[in-house]
Amino acid sequence: MNLSLLVLVPLITAVAVLFCKGLNGVRWVSLTGATVQLLLSSGLLALYWKERAAGHTGMLFESRHAWFASLNIWYHAGVDGISVAMILLTALIMVAAILVSWEIRTWSKEFFILLLFLSAGAYGFFISLDLFTLFFFLEVSVIPKFLLIGIWGSGRKAYSAMKLALMLMGGSALVFIGLLGVYYHTGDGTGAYTFDWQSISQMHLPVEVQRKFFPFLFAGFGIFTALFPFHTWVPDGHSSAPTAASMFLAGISMKLGGYGCLRVAVFLMPVAAREYSPIIILLAVIAIVYGAFATMMQKDLKYINAYSSISHCGFILLGIGMLTRTAIMGAVMQMISHGLMTALFFAAIGMIYDRTHTRLVERLGGLLKIMPFISTVFVIAGLCSLGLPGLSGFVAEVTVFMGSWQRAGDMYRLATVLACASIVITAVYILRATGQTIMGPVADPQYNGLADATWNEKLAGIILGLGIIAIGVAPYWLSDLLTPGVGAIMDHAEKTIIIK
Repeated sequence: MNLSLLVLVPLITAVAVLFCKGLNGVRWVSLTGATVQLLLSSGLLALYWKERAAGHTGMLFESRHAWFASLNIWYHAGVDGISVAMILLTALIMVAAILVSWEIRTWSKEFFILLLFLSAGAYGFFISLDLFTLFFFLEVSVIPKFLLIGIWGSGRKAYSAMKLALMLMGGSALVFIGLLGVYYHTGDGTGAYTFDWQSISQMHLPVEVQRKFFPFLFAGFGIFTALFPFHTWVPDGHSSAPTAASMFLAGISMKLGGYGCLRVAVFLMPVAAREYSPIIILLAVIAIVYGAFATMMQKDLKYINAYSSISHCGFILLGIGMLTRTAIMGAVMQMISHGLMTALFFAAIGMIYDRTHTRLVERLGGLLKIMPFISTVFVIAGLCSLGLPGLSGFVAEVTVFMGSWQRAGDMYRLATVLACASIVITAVYILRATGQTIMGPVADPQYNGLADATWNEKLAGIILGLGIIAIGVAPYWLSDLLTPGVGAIMDHAEKTIIIK
């Protein structure tokens, strides 16, 4: 399969939208393009499993094209199970985001084009095996977020958009410094510098180089995934973003950071990852506990989901920091689970706000009687967030906890216990927010005349909800998909650490 189609389809769709004249044309062309993305992603999954069954391992469907030959920079694409899972997640959220944006009427053409550019950047990031190309697509995903929040956002949208852009640009700058440091050490003694991910992994970078540049890469990517204390852009960005942008920002963009931490920082610098792991684990636990307690203090539904995302993304970093096979498996599963869950949560919150014109919990109540479908979606997302068995959140978090407990040492066991304890706090704020929002008597008589979800909103909720249930009820297919990729990362790490 030609992986470049994943990048080209959103760009072609964006050009087609540019020439649309009516709102309906913009909507249906955008949805058609997103559907094609989903079909391509599903086809990629089927082809990947077919290649796996035939005994092929490693990166599949690779292609290489010279980009800047003088600097040995290539457009090098390829995927493993982790990449395929993230690509499928992107496609699902993209379809849902288009559907919930059906009523965008202000500059609708520009809105959908920016969403399509976001998806192109995400696909390019997940398929890149050249670090410069990976960084290029990481940058592509920043500016559309700034515009989506600054133009179509609400509240302090100008401040939130600028803060998000500056924080993420700062993270990108750290990543670029780290990548340049790696690049200029790949040619020591030969002058043959390279950004190729596979070639660098075989070089076994000197420990001094790893110690020097690992913090730049991990912190830079970590900013994208709410690494404490660089998490402050998350609540402001989410609260001001339009619904579709919030879904993509939390569901996909924050996963770029976790993917980069694992695929680039940990894989290429496993010795430094091992040495810095206590710091990573400490910051992850702080994010988990702090995010949970901060969420309890929120009254706005978007802020509740935003702060809970800080806590849930802490599980991703905790799993990566523990450096055990099971913990890293759990970290990747948490990326996918949180992507689906938080996208569904933001979609439900957006549906509620569009009808009631408020996100304050104290002004809501009794919505289950008026909007049964929206309320059901809201409950599913909330129960997934608190880790109810049968939903994806439970599978991912338990896998992280089990893998974390495998790391010997009192400090690591204590970190695992503190992370587990956060579940209780999560249950408190989720049950309280859910109960006050949809249960009990109707808070405002004016709500009685409100309509439930439209066909497009129902379809978006069903797509994301089925994804959550599919992982929660039958997680084996996902763990089987991820196992070779996780195994390759850990095999390389263990081999390198022994050599060093």
